[in-house]
Amino acid sequence: MVSAKAVVTNSAGIHCRPSAKIVEEARDYPGTITVAHGNEATELGSVLELISLALEQGAEVSITVEGPDEERVCERFRELFETHFDFPDARSVGE
Repeated sequence: MVSAKAVVTNSAGIHCRPSAKIVEEARDYPGTITVAHGNEATELGSVLELISLALEQGAEVSITVEGPDEERVCERFRELFETHFDFPDARSVGE
């Protein structure tokens, strides 16, 4: 088992689209990936469960990986939680 801390950097937090990308990548992993924030934790198998953690910009999460190639996988998910997902800003759409 390997664990790492990450700080959410996306300005809108981990909302639907980032959650979908994170969970999609987790589904390919044959082990278990768990994310914890405060007193809440979830395995990365459901977009809704990840969204339920209400991860806003600046939130610190703990990522735990159990399975093959744990260190590489843990580092990859730390990077995902610290990604500035470059989705279009809703205010700029239609300008």
